Amino acid sequence: MPLHINSLTLSHFRSHLHVSLSPDPRPVVLFGPNGAGKTNLIEGVSLFSPGRGMRRASAQDMTRRPEGLGWKVSGLVQTPEGLQDIAFQSEQGAPRLVKINDKPAPQSRLGELVRLLWLLPSMDRLWIEGAEGRRRFLDRMTLSFFPDHGDVSLTYEKAMRERNRLLKDQVRDPMWYKALEAQMAQSGAAIHSNRVRALKRIASAQDQASTQFPAAELDLIQTEGEMPETEADLRTAFEESRFRDLAAGRTLVGPHRADLYGVFAAKGVPAADSSTGEQKALLISLVLSNARALVEDFGAPPIVLLDEVAAHLDAERRAALYDEICALGAQAWMTGTGPELFRELEERAQYFEVTEAEHGTAISPIRSP
Repeated sequence: MPLHINSLTLSHFRSHLHVSLSPDPRPVVLFGPNGAGKTNLIEGVSLFSPGRGMRRASAQDMTRRPEGLGWKVSGLVQTPEGLQDIAFQSEQGAPRLVKINDKPAPQSRLGELVRLLWLLPSMDRLWIEGAEGRRRFLDRMTLSFFPDHGDVSLTYEKAMRERNRLLKDQVRDPMWYKALEAQMAQSGAAIHSNRVRALKRIASAQDQASTQFPAAELDLIQTEGEMPETEADLRTAFEESRFRDLAAGRTLVGPHRADLYGVFAAKGVPAADSSTGEQKALLISLVLSNARALVEDFGAPPIVLLDEVAAHLDAERRAALYDEICALGAQAWMTGTGPELFRELEERAQYFEVTEAEHGTAISPIRSP
């Protein structure tokens, strides 16, 4: 049985007062007018992956207004380990709690049970904006392969915040830095290793694929200077950079300064210099390659969230995308303003119309367009 959500309930979440649906393993099409709540719904699905969801929102931001009572998202998820009852809840803006089969669970457990990828309209400018977005994209791919990546990243960030506090306070005694830098070096080396291994898996999946979407050559680079990769190199780099970091008031070297560099392989053109359509096609290609690699590694495709993905694709590209999703066997949750955007899927998907209602949102299953 492929990985999929077979029931989903949102209560007081974003624009949704209370909605529920029971999809089967096929792709899920959500269509309706802008503002009806389609993206809010798949944001609820994104919580089944470790982290803060696809919008990186706080628990307070997810609660329905004006009530502000808190919210709950729950679902039954078919996983390689069997059917799991997974629920997320936040009361009046408090940090969300995760329960799996009615027992509290760490977010890292979600990464072991559910592989989940997404592509959003806000990512269309990924190649031409700042490095932070590309790092986040890379780390989402990496997390899909290595569930511990989230934990080592949190360890690194926590130690770096403490080091940055010392730097801002102009603390110069080396003894205050050594333990923090040792922790950062150990976790930073793990972060770099995970990222490199993830890029190798993506490259391998691209090389083996027969697809209408262009391949991307990817490389991990440092925003400035050479990138220290090993634990020993990182420890040395932190020590040697202290005076420069003191002047800046923050840590200027390490995996948090890495960048993802992409090239449109067939043309040898940097992704940042490619056309808008080519940049979008490269992102779709990477998500599909990520999904293929996960099938090879774990025997099941991930759940995929594609928000408004069809709006900027011609009919031929749309058909190619849908064919590849169906060939993977992935439960892809796709949104769009009208059913005509998904006509090429025909009976291979299930369709839900999302409309505004008097007390929130109405979701109605319909037959294929």
